[in-house]
Amino acid sequence: MKTWEIYAIRHATNDTRTRGVNFISDPDPMKPLVLDFFCWVLRCGREVIVVDTGIDPETGAKNGHRQIMPPPEGWTALGIDPAQVTTVLLTHAHYDHLGYLDALPKARFYMQAEEMAYVTGPWMEKPTFRHAYKADEIARLVHLLHDGRLHLHGREFDVADGISAHWVGGHCAGQEVLRIRTQRGWVVLASDALHYYEEFERGIPFTVAFNISDMMAAHDRIRELADSDNHVLPAHDPRLLNHYPAISPEMEGRILRLDPVPEIGA
Repeated sequence: MKTWEIYAIRHATNDTRTRGVNFISDPDPMKPLVLDFFCWVLRCGREVIVVDTGIDPETGAKNGHRQIMPPPEGWTALGIDPAQVTTVLLTHAHYDHLGYLDALPKARFYMQAEEMAYVTGPWMEKPTFRHAYKADEIARLVHLLHDGRLHLHGREFDVADGISAHWVGGHCAGQEVLRIRTQRGWVVLASDALHYYEEFERGIPFTVAFNISDMMAAHDRIRELADSDNHVLPAHDPRLLNHYPAISPEMEGRILRLDPVPEIGA
């Protein structure tokens, strides 16, 4: 079985949020809590798979998110020509994961069918559920679907040798996680099924949720798929910067490598 390298591009951050914004019924709701934004690259030799495409900087700015590195710049820094990428996995369709779809002109995109049904269906009548989606980005997905460039798959999907996608729901109707074979075993890239390690450690939900029971059940599913809790990667936690190395001194705080053993343990 192939083993894959995992890279995280820290493309934006928000240092104005508080714990009460991020966690339901937090005991210290006014304490600051930074929200970092990552998208990812999986690589095995010359094979490259992009996971999510970051956030459009104008959309980010409207929501208080400061851009650190445009994802295309991160891809280039990793030696990847965006024009040659052929496979992109979309873990869900929130605006901070779809920002640079058109920077990948040859790519075929893959997403949970349930997510597409959700973002084009009646739940989007409710502001609570649609506020993290951007209508023009959802329309772009529809065009990609009609152009034959978006594949909508079922809950369990084998992406490639050593990579599989698994529906967990919760955060949104079609949230998925990725199980990836690496040099240290099976790692789960949890995307927004886990924003922070703390959700996993304390058994608490994030505030943005379609179904809280599915969000909590996702913790158990992630543990089933990963070799250990230290093989789990959340999507927005600044603690990642302390646990994993930058790819170079110049990329400190921008591009991390996530497949080595973290400093917190094996």
